[in-house]
Amino acid sequence: MRILGVDPGLATVGIGMIEADGPDRLSAPDWCAITTEAGLPLAERLLEIQTDLKEIVADFQPELAVVERLFFAVNTQSALEVAQARGVILAVLAGAGVTVLEPAPLELKLAITGDGQAEKEQMQAMVATILKLDEIPTPADAADGLALAIFGASQSILHDRLARR
Repeated sequence: MRILGVDPGLATVGIGMIEADGPDRLSAPDWCAITTEAGLPLAERLLEIQTDLKEIVADFQPELAVVERLFFAVNTQSALEVAQARGVILAVLAGAGVTVLEPAPLELKLAITGDGQAEKEQMQAMVATILKLDEIPTPADAADGLALAIFGASQSILHDRLARR
């Protein structure tokens, strides 16, 4: 199963692509980040995200995508801009017919590290361990995208096991 993890943002969208052939057979064929230029108008930045993500989805052909839910407590303006980027991301995935899971940050951290309050470094180290990578994926947003894809794989495997009972 091909799973796309997407860490939403306006300046940087983290992308992680994994292939899951069973609970112990996860591989990461690629990861990257979509970046937009800060000085551009919001509409152009959103269009850049849409265009790049459409190309990634067309090339990778995921069966499942996992997009993190937003959690902000401080800057309302950046929260609104990221929410708009997230809307574009969800629309691209829906337009491509890709099933989407939307875990909250606490749910994601708990699934990956066993600790809902895990620090970013703990998450990145677990991603590298789970995927048997020699080093932590960069940029950090791409590592977050891979963590989301791993979450999708674990949920899919759990769903399959429950369906067999």
